[in-house]
Amino acid sequence: MKSCYDSVKIIGKYMQKNNQDIRFIQRFENWSKSFVLLKKSIEIKNPSIIEKAGILKFFETTFELSWKVLKDYLLYVGYDLKSPRAVIKQAYSSDLIDDGAIWLDILEDRNRSIHTYDEAMAEEVYQNIKNTYFNLFCRLNATIKDKICSV
Repeated sequence: MKSCYDSVKIIGKYMQKNNQDIRFIQRFENWSKSFVLLKKSIEIKNPSIIEKAGILKFFETTFELSWKVLKDYLLYVGYDLKSPRAVIKQAYSSDLIDDGAIWLDILEDRNRSIHTYDEAMAEEVYQNIKNTYFNLFCRLNATIKDKICSV
């Protein structure tokens, strides 16, 4: 049995059919691509330093699109927020995400990994992605799919 969200193509057809321009759905299409790449990359057993650098890049992109998907959805329901921190706090208050404090940790690690490179820091962020953050992205994936299905 198919769910209401089986592919990105279904969303595009839905939006064309209904003459809608729902930004959070469009952004989710891009987020989904990044999420799949992150998922594939963290499945690598014993990644090299180069592979870990790629994993960090996929993490950075996935997080950036995560908060923007949330921002766009919150705008769709009436909240006009600008910063990642404000979006995370409202998403938590709106029950779009759980573990708001860990989402703020994700923001901090994304900022650290973008602005500095240190092998020990990179290893710490990699472990956080693998052991904690990826599971939050999985839950966000399910939540946004549910929201799309209810549009």
